Amino acid sequence: MKNLVKAAVIFAAAALLAIPAGAGPNDNLNATLWTQHSVEFKGSALTAYALATLRLDQALADNNWSALAAAEQGDGYLDKPAAVILDVDETVLDNSPYQTWMVLNGKSFDSKTWTKFVNTVTSRPIPGSLAFTKYAASKGVKIFYVSNRDGKLEDATRKNLEKFGYPMGGNVDTVLLKKERPEWESSKKSPRRAHVGKDYRVLLLIGDNFGDFVDGYRNTQAGRAALMEKHADKWGKQWIVVANPTYGSWEAAAYGFNYKLSDDEKRALKLGTFEAWQP
Repeated sequence: MKNLVKAAVIFAAAALLAIPAGAGPNDNLNATLWTQHSVEFKGSALTAYALATLRLDQALADNNWSALAAAEQGDGYLDKPAAVILDVDETVLDNSPYQTWMVLNGKSFDSKTWTKFVNTVTSRPIPGSLAFTKYAASKGVKIFYVSNRDGKLEDATRKNLEKFGYPMGGNVDTVLLKKERPEWESSKKSPRRAHVGKDYRVLLLIGDNFGDFVDGYRNTQAGRAALMEKHADKWGKQWIVVANPTYGSWEAAAYGFNYKLSDDEKRALKLGTFEAWQP
């Protein structure tokens, strides 16, 4: 009887949420649930942006402070106006409804459905991000959004940011997307960081993915760990991470960035990287 009641409850919940009958186990279920509904995620994001606010004040008081590598920041940065660079997806804007759609429908990321979602202009602010960007702007700091969204999505991206009142840069183009220029074809963000560094002293980098801070993220897990250690002095100071357990280069590193593999093949390779306790 208990099993029948349990089955009835599950069926009723699925019907209420219009969950597709074919929706099965999905690697992203808990991560998406955590991101969309947990107070722990909200607290984590608020903590990251509270730290960013403290670091911003420190950076403004120190003309030697820069978050960029020397090749990206360039010469003579001491006298340049201040800026911060933020990623967009899962750093400024929360796209968990798209992740939820994939979980419920057994889908993987696809540029066509992603484009359709972005054009709905329904992404929501990551907790703390709006208050931080407004605070930085009030201090005279220029806010740049450097995202690997395709350049064709710039209009929708701008509308989504403007919808909530994120600082948009006035007569300066502060939304820098992939493929927006011929030299920005790659998902590597260093050319766009350098573009900002030509005219601004970049105080902080804020993102959810390793590539938001440094190139070289398409590497083995060991290689990524070594690169992180190389920049150990920047984490929590010039570089602030917003937690994103739903997707990123951290996951792709487990299956060698071979996105053509099936979900089962990816899962097998991910499981193969675990360091498990043996009772």
